Amino acid sequence: MVVKSDLPVEGKTPDGLKPDGSPYRVLIVDDSMFIAKQLGQILTSEGYEVVDNAADGSQAVEKYKVLHPNVDLVTMDITMPVMDGVSALEKIIEFDKDAKVIMVSALGKEDVVKKCLLLGAKSFIIKPLDRKKVLERILSIIKH
Repeated sequence: MVVKSDLPVEGKTPDGLKPDGSPYRVLIVDDSMFIAKQLGQILTSEGYEVVDNAADGSQAVEKYKVLHPNVDLVTMDITMPVMDGVSALEKIIEFDKDAKVIMVSALGKEDVVKKCLLLGAKSFIIKPLDRKKVLERILSIIKH
């Protein structure tokens, strides 16, 4: 069910659009299909384009390299199988020092989030996802 407040404001340019009108492109990395879908819905509702999804850090690094430079932002889960989000973040930053990566974490992982910020993550989003906070965090990173 779509709640009226979940829709973009009439007449307002969606946050997910660049000044030229094209969408910002996002790679969503999360081993939870539910979280990936929820993030995708939040982003597409504001005009962002989800260019791909990855279910683990290893896939994320490979997909980022293939999509680069046509990806503007990565949302990266921390706890995943095969390769965790911290290792994937390191490899993406190694490949592209200007990559915009936002970590997605459950509460109680503050020490890991701090490490990610030191490694080059631009921000973080806490689960469970709050639509308004997700959009605020992403907007603050994408516009800088």
